[in-house]
Amino acid sequence: MVRFLILALLSVLGFIAIVAATLGPAGWWIVAGVVVLLLALGIHDVLQTRHAILRNFPVLGRMRFLLESIRPEIQQYFIERNTDGRPFDRDTRSLIYARAKGADSHKAFGTERDVNEVGYEYLLHSTAPVEVAKDQHRVRIGGPDCTQPYDMSLMNISSMSFGSLSKNAVLAMNKGAAMGGFVHETGEGGLASYHLEHGADLFWEIGSGYFGCRDAEGNFDPEVFAAKASNEHVKGITIKLSQGAKPGLGGVLPAAKITTEIAATRGVPMGVDCISPASHSTFSTPRELMQFVARLRKLAGGKPVGYKFCVGSRTDVLAMCKAMLETGITPDFITIDGSEGGTGAAPLEYEDHVGTPLTEGLMLVHNALVGCGLRSKIRLGAAGKVATGSDVLKRLIQGADFTFSARSMMMATGCIQAQKCHTNECPVGVATQDPRLVRALDVEDKGNRVYNYHKLTVQEAAQLMASMGVTNPAQLNTRMLRRRVDHLTTRSYAGLHHWLEPGELLRQPPRGWAPDWLEADADNFGEHAPVPWPTQREPAPPVEKTVAPKRVEPKDSTHRTVEPVHPNPQRPEGRPAPKTAPHRG
Repeated sequence: MVRFLILALLSVLGFIAIVAATLGPAGWWIVAGVVVLLLALGIHDVLQTRHAILRNFPVLGRMRFLLESIRPEIQQYFIERNTDGRPFDRDTRSLIYARAKGADSHKAFGTERDVNEVGYEYLLHSTAPVEVAKDQHRVRIGGPDCTQPYDMSLMNISSMSFGSLSKNAVLAMNKGAAMGGFVHETGEGGLASYHLEHGADLFWEIGSGYFGCRDAEGNFDPEVFAAKASNEHVKGITIKLSQGAKPGLGGVLPAAKITTEIAATRGVPMGVDCISPASHSTFSTPRELMQFVARLRKLAGGKPVGYKFCVGSRTDVLAMCKAMLETGITPDFITIDGSEGGTGAAPLEYEDHVGTPLTEGLMLVHNALVGCGLRSKIRLGAAGKVATGSDVLKRLIQGADFTFSARSMMMATGCIQAQKCHTNECPVGVATQDPRLVRALDVEDKGNRVYNYHKLTVQEAAQLMASMGVTNPAQLNTRMLRRRVDHLTTRSYAGLHHWLEPGELLRQPPRGWAPDWLEADADNFGEHAPVPWPTQREPAPPVEKTVAPKRVEPKDSTHRTVEPVHPNPQRPEGRPAPKTAPHRG
């Protein structure tokens, strides 16, 4: 190693000498200046105590920090395969960039994915495909108490606040949404003037900080809310309970990052950290949540009101359902955010180890609403790594009515997945407030790209449905999505999961659901709600010692021990198991 370093040093010195010689006598003074600066830097490195590597390898040790700073780019552009990258692989990013430019997103020579890998999923095509629907499918959002329903696109812009995004990024997304007729969700940072610039349809998100509709103490201000909610561009209200990247955690926008515009938008003072509490102060139980939904709907003049959360406890989900049944109040929609969702910044432990992934969370909430007989009144949205037409269809099959996308919309706006959102150093001006970086993002061009990306992705979803033999999302079913469970077997989602029947929880909860259903309480969140059985185990009665007869294990024809067959714990007793059809999952 030392020999290589010596050779590298001699090469550098030789190069410097050649350059100096070509510059004449003045060149040697330049060389002398460089040497003195390197000497001063080396002395500093030896005397400092913060970095051990610099004390042992002065000057040269700084190569470690240089290489570390460009590691993501090296990894992304030169090492990763097209299907390896995280959070989004190269193939997905290339598809987004191509569609945003209105270009061909086709690829030659076949898939690079391992179709025999456990976990691989695919859609079933039809032997008799149908014509692609001419008009973009829309979903009516609005329950029985909504007087101003809204027709939602299958794919929309998910919550991203002004402050997290630059003003130019917000303007570009707003322009694209206005051109394409789909929803631009504001994020919890408030309703900014940039959200209203191009006249896109907005869903205003209200978080625990009540930014944009709060009083001086940070509490919800109904008068301010009502005034802003009456804006003609605000088509719906979303209450944010939690987000996928950091469920159960609030946030802090440091005072140093708060500009005059951000302070005015959020309704917070300058020079003070902007804090988002972990939970809401307006409600603390499922029943109070439903009452808040009804209150906001009334203040908003009958516009759709729903809430967004990352699924945690199934008991909490069932407690919400019980609150709906007991109060007679239902949200117009519920958006499920998966733990694979993104954010500007979150602790690594939360990003990697907290929250339910979108597939499991979405199916859980869909099943719960069906089992309680509420599904027909409530629309379900899915948010979390939705980027392609096949992503949209998978979520529709798993229970959603529409989808939201955040990071793919950022990529359509120019994001290169540099993963510097939290540093205020986004190199393309999307997730930064640095004016020098923001000015590089051209609103006119990027707005057109957002429009193109949405249009072509929704068209691709329609094309996929046509290839599957359907013209409407209502015709999709769980047999149309299959998953490889081992190297020899694939199963459909119809066979992989137990899907509740309408009202089943109200009649006879399945054994797998019964404990959570009994524990769920409309007046409590959490696993520790009052339950009808003792909270502590009673001591077991003494067991008399008896000599049991020797058990003869049953043998099959190969003389191997055969395990006894137990009833399926997910199926209620007395109900016969369904006949299986291997070719249908």
